[in-house]
Amino acid sequence: MRNRCNKKGKSIPFLLGMLAVGMAVTPAGIHAEEAASASASAAVQTCPAGPLALALGERADVRKRLGLASGTEYDYRIAEGKSARVTMGGMLVPLAQGTATLEIRRPAPPAGTDADAEGTGAPDVCRVPVRIGAAAKPKPSLAPRAESRSVKVGGRSFAVQAVYIPKGVRTDVGLGRDAIGGTEALASLAKRRHADAAVNGTFFEAYGGVPEPWGTVIADGEIAHVGNTGTAIGFAADGTAKMDSLRVRIGGTVTDAATGRASGWYAYFVNRTPADGANAAILFTPKRGGRIGFARGTAVVVRGGEVERVAKGENVAIPKDGYVLVYTGGEQAQAARFAKGGRVRYEISYTNADGQPIDWSDIATAVGAGPRLVKDGKLAIDAKAEGFTEEKILTSAAARSGIGIRKDGSIVVVATTATISQLGGILLQLGAMQGMNLDGGASSGLYASGKLRTAPGREISNALLFGQSLAFRP
Repeated sequence: MRNRCNKKGKSIPFLLGMLAVGMAVTPAGIHAEEAASASASAAVQTCPAGPLALALGERADVRKRLGLASGTEYDYRIAEGKSARVTMGGMLVPLAQGTATLEIRRPAPPAGTDADAEGTGAPDVCRVPVRIGAAAKPKPSLAPRAESRSVKVGGRSFAVQAVYIPKGVRTDVGLGRDAIGGTEALASLAKRRHADAAVNGTFFEAYGGVPEPWGTVIADGEIAHVGNTGTAIGFAADGTAKMDSLRVRIGGTVTDAATGRASGWYAYFVNRTPADGANAAILFTPKRGGRIGFARGTAVVVRGGEVERVAKGENVAIPKDGYVLVYTGGEQAQAARFAKGGRVRYEISYTNADGQPIDWSDIATAVGAGPRLVKDGKLAIDAKAEGFTEEKILTSAAARSGIGIRKDGSIVVVATTATISQLGGILLQLGAMQGMNLDGGASSGLYASGKLRTAPGREISNALLFGQSLAFRP
């Protein structure tokens, strides 16, 4: 077993001491895919904590639930059972009542390097029992409240559909057909996922081509799409909300299996189809679906943390326990850094539009759209600065959806017909301290208590779902 040293230089056996000193796991932003299997040379022990007990409809950040410290990268996988799944970033998601076994492992450093102090090349591995219980009985106090009302802004009255969602209600992103690039009717999506309330999410390609989102999407604590314009609203696993001009950067390393030499790499899109002839560096995850969806550029297939193969001009499959990097145009030079067997890692960093780091490490669900409408209880709109140029956003009145965070932490979502400025005024009148615009026009839709309050004019690619008994994606 390899030892690790604390700040005082004392050698501490990893598995037995990890909770006493804080186990080093995937820090905020570092994502290692679920390991395919533990190394045969690793001694698998029971983690000195647990079991982890969750109810259906509840998700848990493994790091926080076990009280683990950030630091070294870690892989997570479900070693036994089908009652739960775990994401690359360590978000535990219940699927059915029953038991499972969560495995946490620290990848081995390249044999013979300074990091491999004992020269074993073996990872540290431990397991935690997981118990999934029945969904908690819905609490009347957490039920959404819907109303149709008239709201006066600037001397005009607006017919508004509004839904109020108490603080603490669980939230998730609903993807059309459960994949980036799919579409589905809002009511179908909400009912299929057992949502108490739902509102359409970010903009998407609705007029031709693959119907992919335009804005940033975070699902299960992992980036599912990157937009890097506008404003985003994010929700922690407990339903706590925050709003900011979220910007995402992706960078990683690949360590050659033969030489131990590490090289850097980057990507700036996630789960997005590249334009023909464009220079692009894209990360594809299982949230894209079974395959990347096109056959051009150079694809690097990563499975279990290692390069499985490199393919050119092929519509490759996306491993469920990994991801695919695709480089097109001039970015294909990056692909030369990858060879079969290389160990791959990547890191997600979050900043605001001014480039200042922001802590979104606790966010399990997020949707980016915009522009920002309300900030700290005041109207605050600068659509052009957020990257919006079309008149239908800047000045025109249209069907609109908006979302706000109220002073008590509850959420208000609305659907109406108004200009962006008028929508901001409506959110203010309904108590929003922070507020933003969502996709509108034919996408605008609002669902609550088993029926549509506002019906979209088309299928949509994504939605924000709220409910006490949400059914999470398998």
